Amino acid sequence: MQQTILVVEDDQMIRHLIRLHLEKHKYDVIEAPDGEAAKEAFWEHHPCLIILDLMLPKMSGEEFCKWVREQERNEVSVIMLSAKARIDDKIAGLRMGADDYVTKPFDPDELMAHVEAVLRRTGQFCQKIVHEGLCIKPRKGEVLLYDNQVKLTKHEFNLLYYFMQNPNIVLNREQLIGQLYPYADHTVLDRTIDAHIKKLREKIEADSSSPERIQTVRGMGYKFVSA
Repeated sequence: MQQTILVVEDDQMIRHLIRLHLEKHKYDVIEAPDGEAAKEAFWEHHPCLIILDLMLPKMSGEEFCKWVREQERNEVSVIMLSAKARIDDKIAGLRMGADDYVTKPFDPDELMAHVEAVLRRTGQFCQKIVHEGLCIKPRKGEVLLYDNQVKLTKHEFNLLYYFMQNPNIVLNREQLIGQLYPYADHTVLDRTIDAHIKKLREKIEADSSSPERIQTVRGMGYKFVSA
């Protein structure tokens, strides 16, 4: 699962520099120039790590960090960036909920080392697949659609997980039956899968009659669409 990192920094040049280095290390990068945009990006992409400047417009980095900790306790890590280099400031940032604290100016390679170290410590908490606000957490058995928890049955959860593990691949009903009922001692009908998908669409699609996430491929099966 590719790890997504949200960079919250009002200086566009610094944001761009951080992005270049993160992408060079094969991370998926999302940017936000202020605290309010960061909130939207947080629910859209459910990042594993946030690199957070403390001096932000609209909402301070401290306020945003507190907000993040209220949403997801240990499932997202935070590295604070700040020009404040005093020990007291670093201690305050760590007590606020940051996993690490890097002072400006910083060397990009040093920041990457901090990123790798934090993800080594906390990566086991961030096992999830995300697509346009839809987030599945196999470790916890949870699904979020933006900031709303989605209640799924066991079969619906397993079906969605299988789809999201295989984006843009057409899966026929036989494959789906084998995934959901591997030890079935009786024949499972195609319409059973169709019924599960109908219920799943009602829970994750904006309009279940015109689905955008789980689409029917006529005569072949279904596929989870991920651009």
